[in-house]
Amino acid sequence: MARIVVTVKPGSRKPGIAASGAGVEVRVAAPARDGKANEAVRDALAAALGRPKSAVTLARGAAARTKAFEIDGLTEAEIRARLGLAED
Repeated sequence: MARIVVTVKPGSRKPGIAASGAGVEVRVAAPARDGKANEAVRDALAAALGRPKSAVTLARGAAARTKAFEIDGLTEAEIRARLGLAED
């Protein structure tokens, strides 16, 4: 199980996942209310990584813009490759 830290931009007009400096920015249309943005980020990460939603778990930052998600079944290198991020 690997962990990925993302910055969330809720209420975005153009949802998507992009590299942002050394990290990952996830833009979602869902508002930051009642866990809707968290669920949308989880769904976006699962789709982008080719994993079921059940394999993506919010580990830290439920009420923050910077969140950590644990991805079951992938290494950190595999996550970075699937998201098109440069190696450190």
